[in-house]
Amino acid sequence: MEMNLAHLSAGLGAGISVIGAGMGIGRLAAAALESAGRQPEAAGSAQTLMLISAALIEGVALFSCVICMLLAVK
Repeated sequence: MEMNLAHLSAGLGAGISVIGAGMGIGRLAAAALESAGRQPEAAGSAQTLMLISAALIEGVALFSCVICMLLAVK
């Protein structure tokens, strides 16, 4: 019973972290597209910053999913 609850909590934790990362990347992309619409000449630098930020958000989400799964195994 205890192991089943650990797996359930790991799945919920991973799901919440992925939802948070998806919302963060969505807001990031919306802001970058809005800035490119307002100043098209700065679209290249905004795209570069958006890709770097999205990679960092994905890294945090992946890290939190791995931590959830590792805690479920113990």
